[in-house]
Amino acid sequence: MSQTDFIVHDKADNVGVIVVETVEASKQLSGLIMETGEKVEVKALYAIRLGHKIALTVIRENDPVLKYSSDIGRMTADAKTGNHVHVHNCKTKRW
Repeated sequence: MSQTDFIVHDKADNVGVIVVETVEASKQLSGLIMETGEKVEVKALYAIRLGHKIALTVIRENDPVLKYSSDIGRMTADAKTGNHVHVHNCKTKRW
């Protein structure tokens, strides 16, 4: 793996955060789990912009979204591994 396309803050997280301008659909992405330094790969199913999240596993509707090993929201629709996770399928718990 070369460039880091996304970061994962904690090994328990089920989403990573894209750290490049844009990834294209079907691109194999390289990620880094910051807690452990472990490298991971996920294939993006859709184009995803900088700062948006990518599902690292299958996440079902009503499942928690885990980032920083914290429950930051709930899925409003199912997401496959590699799906874009954002306001169209995830609701934050803050509002």
